[in-house]
Amino acid sequence: MARTHAYQSRLSWRGSTGVGYDAYERTHRVLVPPADGGLLLSSDAAFCGDARLMNPEQLLLAAASSCQLLAFLALAARARIDVLSYRDDAEAVMPEGQQPMRITQITLRPRIVVGMGSDVDRVGRLVTQAHDGCFIANTLTAEVVLDPVIELADEDSATRREGQAG
Repeated sequence: MARTHAYQSRLSWRGSTGVGYDAYERTHRVLVPPADGGLLLSSDAAFCGDARLMNPEQLLLAAASSCQLLAFLALAARARIDVLSYRDDAEAVMPEGQQPMRITQITLRPRIVVGMGSDVDRVGRLVTQAHDGCFIANTLTAEVVLDPVIELADEDSATRREGQAG
């Protein structure tokens, strides 16, 4: 029988919207048990929020980026490919002129460094397979674009890594 995974969050906000759109407090707290701590969030500064706090749109982008990373690392580990680093400078766009307003595109730009001797083409295929299996990307209606860069570690980085292992 297939198992169903369930997730919970608890959101809380206090304030008054009686002060009008421009003045009510956007800051709120989200807890995601059983994880420790919580997140203090706001709306985007464009919507009268606090730019120093994360907003839901950023969290959606971070979730898509994180899911791609975790799906890729799992596939690479199973394939015995030595991934040395992974960095993603991701971006989401939400055009105001389109109704209903929504994030229409997420671009993930993973920069992946793999161990010397790795098959770069195979790594590229794993990046695509990870995208196809990413729970978050499969949930979204926004287009999720992959623009990966895959590099082989050079001898200097391999030597530094070997020195750190011992």
